[in-house]
Amino acid sequence: MHDHKDPFDQGLRHDLMVLSQVSDRRRVLRWIASASLLPVFGCAGTSDSAGGAGTAGAAGAGVSGSDTAGAGSDTSACSKISEETAGPYPGDGSNGPQILTASGVVRGDITTSFGALSGTAQGIPLSVTLKIVNANGCADLSGYAVYIWHCDRDGHYSMYTAAAQNYLRGVQETDSDGVVTFKSIFPACYSGRWPHIHFEVYKSLEQAMAAGSVVATSQLALPKAQCDEVFATTGYEASITNLSQISLATDMVFSDGADTETPTVTGNVSDGYVALLTVGVSA
Repeated sequence: MHDHKDPFDQGLRHDLMVLSQVSDRRRVLRWIASASLLPVFGCAGTSDSAGGAGTAGAAGAGVSGSDTAGAGSDTSACSKISEETAGPYPGDGSNGPQILTASGVVRGDITTSFGALSGTAQGIPLSVTLKIVNANGCADLSGYAVYIWHCDRDGHYSMYTAAAQNYLRGVQETDSDGVVTFKSIFPACYSGRWPHIHFEVYKSLEQAMAAGSVVATSQLALPKAQCDEVFATTGYEASITNLSQISLATDMVFSDGADTETPTVTGNVSDGYVALLTVGVSA
C-alpha cells in the first residue's frame, strides 16, 4: 500500500485530507505556567521564543516531577493539549503499517531501526522529554505511555516513504513523575508543513502495545530559532527553503494556535538539543 510518489507532496495532500475530517478543532488554548513549572518545563513559547544556543544537550532530561509541579500548582498551567491529526504516516495501524505491536518498539533511543531492519537516522541530536499530567488538577500521570514519531533529516517517514526503515518511532511508559524521554534527531522541514513531531498518549503501556484507545493525539511545533540553527548544518539544506515558505500562521495544523504544543528547546548544534513540554490530557 506504500505510495512511492514524492514524499513531500504525498504528505501534504494526505494531511489536508485527514485534517478536513477533524470537526472539533480547538482554537488557541491559554497556557500560563506556574512558577514551579518554569525551571524545567516552562511555559510553551512561540516559534521565536525558545531558549538559545549554549545549553548542553543532556541538561534537564531526568529532572523529577517533585521539582516541576508542586501540590500548590496553578491548574491553569495544565491546559489540555490540542488534538491534532496523526497525519498520513502514523505507523499505528490506522493507515497501513503497524509498529506498536512489534517486539522492540518500547525503547528510549529511537535513532535506529530495530527487529529485522537496520539503519540509523543521521542528524543533529535531539532529546524529547514530555511530562504527562492530568489537565484537571495537574497531577502527574505515572504508568501512561507515549508513542512518538517524526520524519528524518531528508523529510522521509520510516515504514512509508522510507519503507526499509522503522527508525524515529518508539514507545515509553511514563515514570513516577509522569515523564518520558526519547533520544532522537532534529527532524527536517518538508514542503508544506512546519517542523513538527507527532505523538500519541495511551493510559498504559499495555494499551499502547495493543494499539488500544488513544487518550490524546497531538504534535510538537519546533521553535524557529532552533530550526534556523539546525537547518544551517550539512544535510538539512532542503529544509532552509521549505521553512522559508511556511509559518505557524499558515501551517495547516498550527495556524489556529500552537501555545500548548510548542516545547522549550535549549542546546546547540555541537552538543545537541533538548525539547521539554508538559502535556495535559484527560485522565
